[in-house]
Amino acid sequence: MNLKAVLNVIIILIKEGRIMATTRNAMLMGPKKVEIKEFALPESIGDDEILVKVEGCGICGTDVHEYKGDPFGITPVTLGHEGTGEVVMIGKNVKIDTKGDPIKVGDKVVTSVLLCGDCGYCRRFPEVPNLCENLGVYGLIPDDDVHLDGWFAEHILVRKDSSIFVVNEFNVDQRMLIEPAAVAVHALQRAKKLNLIDMASTVLVQGCGPIGLMMIAVLSAAGTVNIIAVDGVDRRLELAKKMGATEVINFRELTTIGERVEKVVALTGGFGADFVFQCTGSPAAAADAFKYVRRGGGFCEMGFFVDNGDCTINPHFDLCNKEINLVGSWVYGANEYITTLGFFKKAAEMNIPVELLVTDKFDLDHATEAMETNIAMTGVKIAIMPQGVDFK
Repeated sequence: MNLKAVLNVIIILIKEGRIMATTRNAMLMGPKKVEIKEFALPESIGDDEILVKVEGCGICGTDVHEYKGDPFGITPVTLGHEGTGEVVMIGKNVKIDTKGDPIKVGDKVVTSVLLCGDCGYCRRFPEVPNLCENLGVYGLIPDDDVHLDGWFAEHILVRKDSSIFVVNEFNVDQRMLIEPAAVAVHALQRAKKLNLIDMASTVLVQGCGPIGLMMIAVLSAAGTVNIIAVDGVDRRLELAKKMGATEVINFRELTTIGERVEKVVALTGGFGADFVFQCTGSPAAAADAFKYVRRGGGFCEMGFFVDNGDCTINPHFDLCNKEINLVGSWVYGANEYITTLGFFKKAAEMNIPVELLVTDKFDLDHATEAMETNIAMTGVKIAIMPQGVDFK
């Protein structure tokens, strides 16, 4: 019997229920303990659900924090929220995606945030959905009896009332970057409320990890032509230039904050940056970033999605005396995915090579190695490809 005949027999047996189809998750069982778990693949799904075959998922800094110490207290958990894949089964009630476009089997999709719709913030402040008291994302949901709730897996079950977007026009690397791009898009929307960024502004981005580099790309696509990038890794600073940075500062060369501030002041005609986006998770770096802002300038803190500790600033010199305008940025709303998809189209028109941020890919069996590569900072955006990777 040839291979095709064997596969046909297996398919028939599965349909008859004599063989149970299974799927695999890379499940975090405790700090730095990832195990491959096999679960039954649903034979049918609910009328309002969607079963997605996962093609790839980027590793976020939040995933790494959870991997290292379970700060959210949610293990065992299947991590991964920067995922994308193909619809393989769809409930009869699901006709359109969140933006109103038709959705069907075979479509490529991404998911966004989950809102409770019932907390005080959802009821009183619906215009800021990202502040929902019970905000959730696939990949940071404690395990349940379905198990398919994170993107570091071969399949994910998208539940009723989830936000989901059809993204057929983008390749898999672009699709894995939609979620981190939404973080940068939301931060720019927050910054715009201060009316301090225009095409003549000088904007400084501190930290050229995936979020910082994406922030540079979003700023560039939005028309900012003077962007200073600060980091300590040459490879990331080179990528910053490709994303649109016009000047770079390596803090391993200018080793004191005084030297770096002097450089920023020199680059800005004696003033300092009009606006700063702080994209690191380092409290010391967050404190330094205030020094780069000119008097009357703006500052957006977007680097702390977990508690990494306190930082020390001088309220007189860093805030009052310079009259800094300060905003925080927290995740995004599902509605901002529509703007984010527009960003990718604009980036393509402007030849901003966003896909270069995806530097390393690992299959599901090498999920631990993928996490450790992220921690080592030898790449930029590390991705897990559950359907397999051609290792070379």
